[in-house]
Amino acid sequence: MNSQTIIATVLVINPQGLHLRPADMFVKRAMQFQSQIELVKDGLRVDGKSILDMLRITTVAVAGAELQLEATGPDAQAAVDALTELFRQGFGENE
Repeated sequence: MNSQTIIATVLVINPQGLHLRPADMFVKRAMQFQSQIELVKDGLRVDGKSILDMLRITTVAVAGAELQLEATGPDAQAAVDALTELFRQGFGENE
């Protein structure tokens, strides 16, 4: 089994930060991949496939915050690409 870890730095650009709606979008997208997906900020590591876990990071994932996105598994690169794109688009809140 090919299990690699891909790490990317993502920037929170939506004005309200990573609140419930974008966290939910992130979890739904993350669930489409086999890989384990985590977000890390200031030593806090959360499961990107758990909305309850993701809510723990919303307090530090404010506008302008940098987070580490880590994916480990057979489709890690595809997962990081798809999830990074959500951050790049500001979760659709910048229109």
